Amino acid sequence: MSTNGNSSGPKSSIICVGVIGYGYWGPNIVRNFQGSNRTRVEMVCDKNPVALAQVKRNYPSLEVTTDPFDILRSPKIDAVAVITPVWTHYELAKAALEHGKHVFVEKPFTSTAAQAAELIELAERKNLRIMVDHTFLFTGAVRKIRELTESGALGELYYYDSLRVNLGLFQHDVSVIWDLAPHDLAIMDHLIKGEPEAVVATGEKHLNDVEDIAFMTIYFPNSVIAHINVNWLSPVKIRMTMIGGQKKMLVWNDLVADEKIRVYDKGVDITSGDEVRELLVNYRSGDMWAPHLDQVEALRVELDYFGECIADNKIPFNDGHAGLRVVRILEAAEASIQKRGELVRL
Repeated sequence: MSTNGNSSGPKSSIICVGVIGYGYWGPNIVRNFQGSNRTRVEMVCDKNPVALAQVKRNYPSLEVTTDPFDILRSPKIDAVAVITPVWTHYELAKAALEHGKHVFVEKPFTSTAAQAAELIELAERKNLRIMVDHTFLFTGAVRKIRELTESGALGELYYYDSLRVNLGLFQHDVSVIWDLAPHDLAIMDHLIKGEPEAVVATGEKHLNDVEDIAFMTIYFPNSVIAHINVNWLSPVKIRMTMIGGQKKMLVWNDLVADEKIRVYDKGVDITSGDEVRELLVNYRSGDMWAPHLDQVEALRVELDYFGECIADNKIPFNDGHAGLRVVRILEAAEASIQKRGELVRL
């Protein structure tokens, strides 16, 4: 299949992909693209010859290169996956779009909101798809939470509270908010209605020149509030999110094998009493239930969806605009940290 950015092509065609970056996440990207009925990897690029040797061991038929422009200029390539450090995303994605390729970009989308906006405009002008790798949106857990929020099972949302901490992996080019927070910001963006209004963030540097612990508070309309704690200096690894609603509340513990999501029929009902200023508080404590979750590899679902969006010429929900919304919050959080927790409006 050769889309050239102007035609979706026949739906039975295989989308040929070039992957730039075969480090930590790259092998998973290649494996899942190769495992899809919609896509096939044609070429892998990495500057490290050891990484390319690993590609040839695992996939002897794949072409390898140390020059990304071998992929970007190739007429055989329909889509490019940019799986490289964030500071390289803009230039590589822009070059791919200019050469008529659809783009799949590792999170976070870009280093700045201005870069993201430029890439979105370029892709729209050329009728090309951008997908940002917000993998968690395709997990059975987040899909179930989305179903619960969309159906109104939780009622009006009150808060989103996330703890994403571990010991390492320390980055030298980005802070802990740019490394870990994009996961939660993408999930939050997917679940909460309405545009965020302001951000307050605090953080500190202990081991190098970037923040290794940070706390973010995001304010939404209608008194919805989100809090995200990210930390590279935790003695334990925790991936836990609590979402509170008017009707029900849930806890998502991503590190347990069973019952990753528990939904609690708990809450507080307040009514006015006879006297002025008198409030009657009633605590509701009902059953807990653990919904069934689809046991699927999220990345496989995501990359199948990428192929589907290209073949059917449709816009993915984790498109460039979704990536831009996350980057805007990251920029605001960074500005707030520099001002020692000053509120930054979006």
